[in-house]
Amino acid sequence: MAKMKPPRSRLLEAVHESARDLHRVGWIDARRLRTFDALCALEVPSLSAAQIKRLRGKLHVSQAVLAAVLNTSVSTVQKWEIGEKRPGGTAMKLLHLIERKGLDAVL
Repeated sequence: MAKMKPPRSRLLEAVHESARDLHRVGWIDARRLRTFDALCALEVPSLSAAQIKRLRGKLHVSQAVLAAVLNTSVSTVQKWEIGEKRPGGTAMKLLHLIERKGLDAVL
């Protein structure tokens, strides 16, 4: 497995260490650990409101479905799509992952 850039915060480092331990004892598989590593180390640019809306359209899912996948509220997705709010770090990373790999990467 390729070495990933270490997480920037102590909290992320603690969570990352826990994930490595869960993998070591067999509770999560190598694929999930790689996904976790990628999400921790991934530097992603912002997506505009139009890009988020276009991505959702490309996926053929409703705002409610996208919200459920990202573990957020429908109103938050609505605000992202009109430019009233911007996705935070984890949501932005998940959106980029979904954009690259499809919904199967996070389901």
